[in-house]
Amino acid sequence: MLLAAAGVALNYYWFAPTETFTPPRTVSIRKHESLRAIARKLAHHGIVRSSTAMLVYAELTGAASRVQPGDYRFRGDERVPDVLRHLVNGDFMVAIVTIPEGLTVHQIAERLEQAGLGCDYQFEELARHGPLVKALGLEPLGAEGYLFPATYRFSPLTPPRRIIATMLARFYATLTPAVEDRMFELHLDQRRLVTLASMVEKEARAAGERPLIAGVFYNRLRLGMPLQSDPTAQYSFEGESLPAAIAVHTASSFNTYSISGLPPGPIANPGLSSVKAVLYPAATDALYFVARNDGTHVFSRSFREHERAIAALRKDAAANHKAEAVAGRTR
Repeated sequence: MLLAAAGVALNYYWFAPTETFTPPRTVSIRKHESLRAIARKLAHHGIVRSSTAMLVYAELTGAASRVQPGDYRFRGDERVPDVLRHLVNGDFMVAIVTIPEGLTVHQIAERLEQAGLGCDYQFEELARHGPLVKALGLEPLGAEGYLFPATYRFSPLTPPRRIIATMLARFYATLTPAVEDRMFELHLDQRRLVTLASMVEKEARAAGERPLIAGVFYNRLRLGMPLQSDPTAQYSFEGESLPAAIAVHTASSFNTYSISGLPPGPIANPGLSSVKAVLYPAATDALYFVARNDGTHVFSRSFREHERAIAALRKDAAANHKAEAVAGRTR
C-alpha cells in the first residue's frame, strides 16, 4: 500500500506540469555544481515540484551526470523529464555576437548592447578604466586595440567584465612565442604592434594590400616622415568621429598629420590579418598610397608619382560621373 502511494506521488511530481511563468524564470547552473544543489534550486524557483523527485528521476534515467552548466530560462508548464532534457541538452540562454575587425571600443560596446549583452556605457567604462585593464598595464588608453574581433557566444547574464576578459584572452592567445620573437626582431613592443595593426586595419579594404600598407608605414617611420593616415585624424579617444577631420586634419594627439611617428595607442581593434601584416610587411619602395573607388589603392614611390595618381583618379571619377549623368538623361 505504501509503495503504491509512493508510486502515485512520484508519478505526480514527475509528470504533472508546473504552472506557466510570467515572466519566465531564470536559473544559473554552475560548473561542478551537485545535482542535489541544482534540484533544490529548481524546486525553490518552482520549476520542479520536488527536488527529491527530480533527484530520483535523474538517477533512474542516467541524466544525473550529464547536466550542463549555463543560464537557463524556464517558461513553466513543463514536467521533470522536460526540465532535465533542457539541462542535459544544454539549452541554455545564449547571445551570439560578431565583432568585425576595425571597430572601436565605443562601437563594440554599442554592438554588445544591441545583442542584449548589458549596458554599453558600463562596458566602455570597464574597457577604458576597469580593474583588468589596470592589471594588464593598459592604462591610460584602456583596452582599445586588444579586444579581439571574432564571433562570441555569451549568456545574456554575462557581466561586462567577463566579456572583456574573454575578448582580451583571445587577443593574448595570438601572442605566441613565434610572434614575440618576430616582435623582438622588428623592435616592436605590444602597444606599437597593435597601434600599427589598427592603422593597417582601418586603411585596408582589399585583404591582399595589408602587407603593402604596413610596408609603406614602416618606410615612412624609417625616414621620419609623418604617417599622414586619415583614420587617425578621424579617431577620438572618447569614441566619437570628427566628421570634418579628413578635410581639415584637425589636430589631436592621434592625428598623424599633426604628429610625428605613431599615435599614442590603437585607433581600433585590428584582426589577426592586420597583425600579421605588421609582423611580415611587404618589401616595397612605396611611400604613398591613395584609394580607388573600389577600395584598392595606387601605391607610389615619390610625391610626384602620388600627385599624378591622385589627378588620374580624379579624372576617372569625373568621367564616370559625367557618363552616369548622360545615361540618366537618356533613360
